[in-house]
Amino acid sequence: MAEIKPFCSVRPAPELAGRIAALPYDVYNREEAKKEVMREPFSFLQIDRAETKLPDSVSAYDSAVYEKAKELLEEMITKEHFIREEKECFYLYELIMEGRSQTGLVACASIDDYINGVIKRHENTRTDKELDRITHIDVCNAQTGPIFLTFRDSGSMKGIMEQQKKEEKLYGFTSPDGIIHNVWKIEEKETVAKIREEFEGISSIYIADGHHRAASAVKVGLKRREEHADNTGREEYNFFLSVIFPSEELMIMPYNRVVNGLNRYTGEEFLTRISECFEVVFQGREPYQPQSKGEYGMYLQNDWYKLIIKEEYRKEDPVAGLDVSLLQDNLLGPVLGIEDPRTDKRIDFVGGIRGLGELERRVREDMTVAFSMYPTDIKELMAVSDQGKLMPPKSTWFEPKLRSGLFIHRI
Repeated sequence: MAEIKPFCSVRPAPELAGRIAALPYDVYNREEAKKEVMREPFSFLQIDRAETKLPDSVSAYDSAVYEKAKELLEEMITKEHFIREEKECFYLYELIMEGRSQTGLVACASIDDYINGVIKRHENTRTDKELDRITHIDVCNAQTGPIFLTFRDSGSMKGIMEQQKKEEKLYGFTSPDGIIHNVWKIEEKETVAKIREEFEGISSIYIADGHHRAASAVKVGLKRREEHADNTGREEYNFFLSVIFPSEELMIMPYNRVVNGLNRYTGEEFLTRISECFEVVFQGREPYQPQSKGEYGMYLQNDWYKLIIKEEYRKEDPVAGLDVSLLQDNLLGPVLGIEDPRTDKRIDFVGGIRGLGELERRVREDMTVAFSMYPTDIKELMAVSDQGKLMPPKSTWFEPKLRSGLFIHRI
C-alpha cells in the first residue's frame, strides 16, 4: 500500500512560471549553469546551483553556497515571485515533447515507503552526491527538485487525470528547448480523497529518475526525526516531493557509450575479436540506430556496423539480460578492458537525446569507438526493481526532464 499525500506548495507566480522553471541541477556543469543563470535571471537554477552567484574561487560544496541558496529562495518568496499555497493540493504536470504527451501527479511520497521497499529503486547512489543535496535540502528547509516516479496503472488514475485536465490550467508555457509544460491544480476534497484511495491499492512505485534526490530527502527526514523527540510521522520532512507517472506514458531513450582506445587491438583485430560474441554487419557511412533488443550500432574508423549478440550469449536474468549488461560483459569488459564503467576514465556516456551525430563527433574529437544502444524498456526497469536488483550504471535516459522550481515542498 502506497501513501501519497497532497501538500501546501510554494510555486511560481503565473507570469513567471516559464522563466523560473529550470532543468535539473545535475544536467549542467558549473560553467554551463553560470551561463544559464546569466541568460535567465529568474531561473531556479540559481537556487539549485547557488555557486553560480558566487566567485569561481568558492567551492560548489562550500557552506556559503547553501546559505546563498536559502537567501535567494527566501528573497524570491518575499518579493512574491513565488506564491505560498494555504491549502494542501495535488497537481497534474503534463510535458509534451514532439507531440508526445505524458502526465504525472505532483504529490508527496512517504519516506517510510522508500525505507520499506514500497518505493523501489534500481540504482546505487554515491555518498558524495547525496551529501550535496542533503545539505541543500536541510539548509533551505525545502525540497526543490521532484523525484521522477512511475507505477503500473490499471486505468483508474489515468481516467481521473484526463477528467481533471478538462479544467482550467494553472500554468501553460513552452520552455526554450521546445517542451510544452502544462499544470493543473487539484484541490476539491472528493477528488483528493479518491486519488489517495487509488494509491492505497498500489503495492509498488518505482524510481524512474532521481535516485540521489530521493535518498537525500529520506536521509534529511531521518535526521530530523532524530532531532525531534515528538515526531509523529506526519511532519512534512517525513515525505518527499515527487511526480508520479503511469508507466505506459513514459519514454526511455538509449544511453549510448563512447570509448577511448581499443586496448592495443588494431581496428581489424578488434573486429575479429568481437565477432566471437556478436554478428558484425558492415553498414558504411549511414548511422545505425538499433531496431530491436540485442542489437547495437558501432562507429569505428569512420564506418558504422550493426552488432547482434549471438543467441548463446543472451541471458534470461533481468539484469544480465539487459542490452547494457550484454555489451559490458561480452565486449566492453573482456575486449576493451573496461572492468568498472563507473570509474574507468576511458569510457563516457551520451544521452540518446543528443543523437547519433554526437557519437560521430566524439569519435572524431576525443574517442575511438562509439556504441549506439537500443533503449531499456520500462518493463525491464520494473522487473529489475521487483527482484531487488540494481541496473548497471547509465542504463536509462528519460526525456523530457522534469523542471525544478515549479513546485517546492517546505519541510
